[in-house]
Amino acid sequence: MTTMLSRFKADEAGAVTVDWVILTALIVGMAIPVLTLVGDATGTKKKEIADFISSVTVR
Repeated sequence: MTTMLSRFKADEAGAVTVDWVILTALIVGMAIPVLTLVGDATGTKKKEIADFISSVTVR
């Protein structure tokens, strides 16, 4: 039993997967607020452009 526990403790094959999962979650977690801020600013500018285009008369 102790040899099995020591082998389990020394095995690092799953550690890389855990690292990548944590890194990916951090990247996604940081991207969500940034995209929200950019989306809000873009939405405001989009409304201004749409209002301008609808006010222009084409002859």
